[in-house]
Amino acid sequence: MKVSLVTNILKANERIAEQNKQLFDDRGILVINMMSAPGAGKTTLIEHTINALKDKYRIGVIEGDIQSTYDADKIAATGVQVVQINTGGACHLDGNMIRETFPQLILDDIDLLIVENVGNLVCPAEFKMGEDFKVMLLSVPEGDDKPLKYPLMFHESSALLINKIDLLPYVDCSLEKIRDESLKINPRLNIFEISGKTKQGLDGWFDWLKGKIEEKNGSKS
Repeated sequence: MKVSLVTNILKANERIAEQNKQLFDDRGILVINMMSAPGAGKTTLIEHTINALKDKYRIGVIEGDIQSTYDADKIAATGVQVVQINTGGACHLDGNMIRETFPQLILDDIDLLIVENVGNLVCPAEFKMGEDFKVMLLSVPEGDDKPLKYPLMFHESSALLINKIDLLPYVDCSLEKIRDESLKINPRLNIFEISGKTKQGLDGWFDWLKGKIEEKNGSKS
């Protein structure tokens, strides 16, 4: 009975996610679902991404947290559209939560919608929300064993950003091990080694994302 209930929840969410994606597709909006453990640096990465792309693309952000508007307030300071979702305890965002933000967003004025999921290495990978692809952020202080411990996150993601590489001299973490184990799980995974603090490696991420926006929304001058 418990298994049937979980299956029904996932199927119901997938139906809503498909409806969301159709709405995004109709408007040419590229949607990314950004996932990580707490403290990996998602909000800082989103800030850098907005500042690098906002002169060319119209960007919106949906912030997911259990409580507070701390991250949404930081994103609002960049001048883009932002909506906060407080889950009140739920460990992930889902299709219905995303759909409820639509009245608060001017979707016709968005080319790229970034969804910052709740910090968690398990549940966010299981629930679709209508995104074009999932992006995972892994910080080196978390260790190089995460692909083996949380394979679904790596399997479901289209891009992996290994963050805080400026801390490599101070932690026991092998980038080579992360790369090797991640690509065994998902050979199509695009991997970027970055530092949110020093901005090292971010240009590669920006260029990849620009390419995805152009594919989805057409060339912009």
